[in-house]
Amino acid sequence: MPLVDNSRDRVPEPGTAPATTQPSATAKPTALESMGGPMGFVYSTVPVVIFVAANAFLPLPLTVSVALATGLALTVFRLTRGERFSSAVGSLVGIAITAGVVAWTGSAKDFFVIGIWAAFAGFLVTFCSAVARRPLTGIMWNLLHGGKHAWRDDRTVLRAHDVATLAAATVFGARFVVMQWLYLKDSTGWLAAAKIIMGAPLTALAAVVVIWAFRQSTKRLAKAG
Repeated sequence: MPLVDNSRDRVPEPGTAPATTQPSATAKPTALESMGGPMGFVYSTVPVVIFVAANAFLPLPLTVSVALATGLALTVFRLTRGERFSSAVGSLVGIAITAGVVAWTGSAKDFFVIGIWAAFAGFLVTFCSAVARRPLTGIMWNLLHGGKHAWRDDRTVLRAHDVATLAAATVFGARFVVMQWLYLKDSTGWLAAAKIIMGAPLTALAAVVVIWAFRQSTKRLAKAG
């Protein structure tokens, strides 16, 4: 006769907790996942490639229209996949603004001008916060944890956030210097290449350092109460 497993029908002995199967805790997202995963890189790359490719063959007004149509198509695709409305539409708004700048100035290289100066602003904020010994990533971590931790009093935590904030400043600064140089040289094609290479890949590297600093802070401060 086949053996029957009656373990599910057994009554637990007094003083022992019943065995239950608990769902595993939700895993923390990786740096790549926090940026939208591989598709996030695609979403940020496709409009740039389409714009530069169209600009090589089409008049500028038609190129702007193609860029807007691409952004709209990507937005619809992302919404049908169930992505957050704010993320999908936010990307479309960004493309619309850059396309509007190009239409206003009549210069294809101005498709990148907002990103260039946004990188400069990011560099100023992150670098100045590190110099003032109030690194931005530490402020962000503290706000996310109730804003009640004296994180700057812990040398290890402060040093970790100095490193993370300077890593972000390096990415912003490098992006600004390279792209501004290419902008002044009217190299629209190389601007596109620089935006792709110095965009998501470098941001992911900086995100790894920031996540490391966050974990260091949580290990030393949040658990200590």
